[in-house]
Amino acid sequence: MGSDHNPSTHEILFGLNRDEDERSLAAFLELFSREQLTSVLIPRLTEKEINQTVQFLTGIMRNHLSENEYHTLFLGDNNHHH
Repeated sequence: MGSDHNPSTHEILFGLNRDEDERSLAAFLELFSREQLTSVLIPRLTEKEINQTVQFLTGIMRNHLSENEYHTLFLGDNNHHH
């Protein structure tokens, strides 16, 4: 999925197979992170919901990314070397 691709809800379908689930999750997360949604949703979250969301997402990254991958892929720090 390139940055020029704009996913739609019609592309999100879970439960058919792993490839489709992965593609659907990528589309879901891309739609979820759009500024038009986050600007409305985030101010409505409780402190607990904010903390739980951050803990959940950082936990996933901690479980599946090396430190170098985290710095490069998430932080965009291409100069990080461990």
